[in-house]
Amino acid sequence: MKIGIIGATGKSGKLITQEALNRGHDVTAIVRSPEKVDDKNVHVVKKDIFDIQTEDVNDFDVVVNAYNSPQGEEHLHIDSHRVLIKAFQGTETRLIVVGGAGSLYVDEEQTTHLYDTPDFPDFVYPLASNMGKALDELKQTEGVKWTHLSPAAVFDSEGKRTGSYQKGKENVIMNSAGESYISYADFAIAILEEIENPEHINERFTVVGEKE
Repeated sequence: MKIGIIGATGKSGKLITQEALNRGHDVTAIVRSPEKVDDKNVHVVKKDIFDIQTEDVNDFDVVVNAYNSPQGEEHLHIDSHRVLIKAFQGTETRLIVVGGAGSLYVDEEQTTHLYDTPDFPDFVYPLASNMGKALDELKQTEGVKWTHLSPAAVFDSEGKRTGSYQKGKENVIMNSAGESYISYADFAIAILEEIENPEHINERFTVVGEKE
């Protein structure tokens, strides 16, 4: 498959890029700073997410959006989604979004988001709430083939690649230790397996994994 990755030099973007390469896909990094892409097996396109247009995504089977806003500018998640929605509308290219855990629900009635709970960190709230609003806009969009993957509450960049995970939909789920946890490496596997075997077209889902 031809896979484009927006934000391929970021923490999650790097591992998603490597997982895609390891599986034999044709991978293109869509980045603002091409010099940060050090893998010679990756094609590189210099492009800011806010400049992406239909002609930039049309030739890909899938584009993964691993963009992360600068601190203090979390509203850019909403703005960037609007740009991508316009670019992807009416195309056959699938959009996969690396989301956040904060917008997952904690109750069966799906009335309370994780970011609305008392112990949710204040400093994470702007990011979580804006990513949640961006997801809401995606859910209300027609003409875009999208999937949004939310990690577990603890998203561990140093965690091990176990090769396994469990899936949920709109609610926070726990592993065997009662923890909402996923490593970046296992999250990358979940992204690629969803790309290769689509099960969540126009849906959000979530994943949880074990620490060992």
